[in-house]
Amino acid sequence: MTAATMQPHSMQERLIVGLDVPTVKEAEQAVRELDGVVSFYKIGYQLAFAGGLDFARELASGGKKIFLDMKLLDIDHTVAKGVENIVRMGMTMLTIHAYPKAMQAAVAAARGSELCLLAVSVLTSMDEQDMIDVGYEYDPHTLVLRRSEQALHAGMGGIVCSAAEAEAVRRIVGPDMAVVTPGIRPPGSDHGDQKRVVTPAQAVRNGASHLVVGRPIVAANDRRAAAQAILDEMRSA
Repeated sequence: MTAATMQPHSMQERLIVGLDVPTVKEAEQAVRELDGVVSFYKIGYQLAFAGGLDFARELASGGKKIFLDMKLLDIDHTVAKGVENIVRMGMTMLTIHAYPKAMQAAVAAARGSELCLLAVSVLTSMDEQDMIDVGYEYDPHTLVLRRSEQALHAGMGGIVCSAAEAEAVRRIVGPDMAVVTPGIRPPGSDHGDQKRVVTPAQAVRNGASHLVVGRPIVAANDRRAAAQAILDEMRSA
């Protein structure tokens, strides 16, 4: 039995905006500005530790989809108990580091719920030298594919990877699992701390089911226009 999977029906459902801001007040403002254009939001460490978990519950109860980007990794029991509570929060997606035992514990804890568990393969801020520095024997591409196979066998709902690897990952996991791609940058935009980046159109062509876009939208002078431009590019693909 596998974890819940997600098959979006529209481009709007495929765009996840990262609320990477320091306060709930700023996040609330971003959501107000994007109302009607965006319906799916990511909440990660920065906002979570500033009251963002309660805010996530509020958004979910109001009909928004929430990707809780916690990248859980711990002993099996701790991971399972954390996932059980996150299920009760009404979240749509949750990230787990793609370690086989952690994934298996998370899948068991989420069984029967609508929570889509995502396996974090290799962070998009890491390149081959970073992998060597950490001590991995694999290059990023090889490790992403290995972890994708392990996530499939564990029954996870999807994979988080660079859109540059999405096509190869899709061949491994098949059509049903979510392939969620951060590190999305529109043409000509600043890459920031991301290293393995792809444009929105190329991510869609590569087989990504969901695109996570943070700073190019949240830091834009006109957030609504920035989000609409990305949606338009996604549709063009």
